[in-house]
Amino acid sequence: MQFCRRALGLAVGLTWTLATLAGPRAPRLPPPTPFGPQPALLQFADELAQQEGWNAAALREQLSQTQRLPRVRQLILPAAPGAAKDWAAYSNRFIEPKRIAAGVAFWQENEAALARAEAAYGVPADVIVGILGVETYYGRLTGGFKALDALVTLAFDFPAEHPRAVARQSFFRAELADLLRLARESGLDASQVLGSYAGALGWPQFMPGSWRRHAVDFDGDGRRDLINSPVDAIGSIANFLVAHGWQRGMPSDFSITLPRDRAQRERMLKPDIEPTWRAAELVALGAKPSEAALEHSGLVAVVRLQNGRHKPDTVRLGTENFYAVTRYNNSAYYAFAVIDLGRAVRRAWVTTPARPVAAPAPAASASQAAPAPAAAASAP
Repeated sequence: MQFCRRALGLAVGLTWTLATLAGPRAPRLPPPTPFGPQPALLQFADELAQQEGWNAAALREQLSQTQRLPRVRQLILPAAPGAAKDWAAYSNRFIEPKRIAAGVAFWQENEAALARAEAAYGVPADVIVGILGVETYYGRLTGGFKALDALVTLAFDFPAEHPRAVARQSFFRAELADLLRLARESGLDASQVLGSYAGALGWPQFMPGSWRRHAVDFDGDGRRDLINSPVDAIGSIANFLVAHGWQRGMPSDFSITLPRDRAQRERMLKPDIEPTWRAAELVALGAKPSEAALEHSGLVAVVRLQNGRHKPDTVRLGTENFYAVTRYNNSAYYAFAVIDLGRAVRRAWVTTPARPVAAPAPAASASQAAPAPAAAASAP
């Protein structure tokens, strides 16, 4: 779910949390209430209508009828401090038999589109399959909130206790404007379209701004439809990743053994998910990258994945392609869940007996294949 990016790019879709609300039972929330003609909301409507040449009165009425959603305000808050992250528990939510089987079925149904996306953009099919599996369970879980209500709530009633409330509220105001633009461009009913609590939409859980910047018409029907077209979702995910730095033919990650010296380990881990090291530099500090990592000429990140309070951390190297996946959701846990799920589905896919032969795919047009210019699809 793309919204935490350098952005969260795309993701975005936010897709994950490792802790529940503090306490044994979440407090009872009040019911949704209409926003009504709130002055800040009306000013936003007037300014946007003037900028876009829309009917200001109609936009005022549309936004005044939206609902304030207390559940959205609750979900946007970060996890309680001190909650231990657990990579094994997190990854097991996604890399499990039913989701792998669903991924194989999705691959069978969309083999031609996945192959075409890989050829056009250089993004392996398993990475696209991994994103769709983590984001929406291959279209099964695309969100039950009215996107317009959710975005108005986050744009005009963002919880002040959030540590980055001002920046996040500004981000969601921009996404609200993009949802309204998207509705007019694509024929969506902004008041009825459903999405995540953060306003992420469709199969790939693109935020409205990411949809407008990075979605492609990959099925050739003249529309960029991420809600009803898994083929458009496939091409759009590949396009998004290329716009955020994906490099054809580059591996996403490698293994490594860190040195025993704690100071050297912490030095390697300090840059977190951003690739900043050469493999030779890590060797000089006492680490042991894999043979494949030693052959990699690009930069890598030394990434720590915690396994609770009482188990050793998992440590992996992430390349610039790993980092491109984190532009979808700014989390190493998310990115490695995507990568590992995609690999698990690929292993199951290639061993599936009597795999159906996909019909030949039409050649991608220039508008379908060419990546859009990279744009900031993210929030601060």
